[in-house]
Amino acid sequence: MRQYSPDLTPPWKRNKQAPEVPAEPDLVVEEVTTGFCGAVVRIEKTAQGPTVTLEDRFGKHRVFPMEPRGFMVDGKVVTLVRPSGPALARPTRTASGSVAVPGARARVARAGRIYVEGKHDAELIERVWGDDLRIEGVAVEFLEGVDDLPAIVADFAPGPDARLGVLVDHLVPGTKEWKIARSVTSEHALVVGHPYIDIWEAVKPSSVGITAWPRIPHGQDWKTGVCRSLGWRVANTGEAWQHILSRVTSYKDLEPELLGRVEELIDFVTE
Repeated sequence: MRQYSPDLTPPWKRNKQAPEVPAEPDLVVEEVTTGFCGAVVRIEKTAQGPTVTLEDRFGKHRVFPMEPRGFMVDGKVVTLVRPSGPALARPTRTASGSVAVPGARARVARAGRIYVEGKHDAELIERVWGDDLRIEGVAVEFLEGVDDLPAIVADFAPGPDARLGVLVDHLVPGTKEWKIARSVTSEHALVVGHPYIDIWEAVKPSSVGITAWPRIPHGQDWKTGVCRSLGWRVANTGEAWQHILSRVTSYKDLEPELLGRVEELIDFVTE
């Protein structure tokens, strides 16, 4: 029969002299009892003692007490301790949620492009994804509508080294925009869209301070109708847009239907 040691103490508790490791931001550790693996996000003081918050690769957070010999780094049992010096800070993120790259220079623009319908679309994408786009070297241009999209794509002549991504408003089956998008057949061009009548609607109502975007009767100018319904006394819809844009600070202020499509375009153009 296999011989077992009478000492049933878990292996990670047998080493009484586990080295101390400062819990620096982004340090990847594994909690020994649960096997949860993640990067250090922050350290907090509690009545029961200090705790450390870890974030796994899916963005899930777990809080653990900083007990002696409670973690593993590179397969070795360690004791996490508070770093000396400035207080622990979470890694800086861009507005899109990506980890920021301090000091990174903008990459020379690729031949590929992302086209959007109008100026407001371009400004919103710059507000949230600007840092990412500069690092990737992707330029965003606006078209003032997509009625001539097939001809625009043909003139751009997308290819393996010059991919073209297009973001379309109100891309719903059966609409004019949907039919135009289907007419683009180049394998090096990708046309995606969101279901909203205008990019304004892709901003969460709660971020703008309203309960919902109003429904405007067919045949009326949508933006003008929105301003009238909400009681926004502005000189023009451009002024209203600047108010909306000022309330957007990160991807959390946007609807998921837009977030996924923009990420999809960036991946396609940079593939």
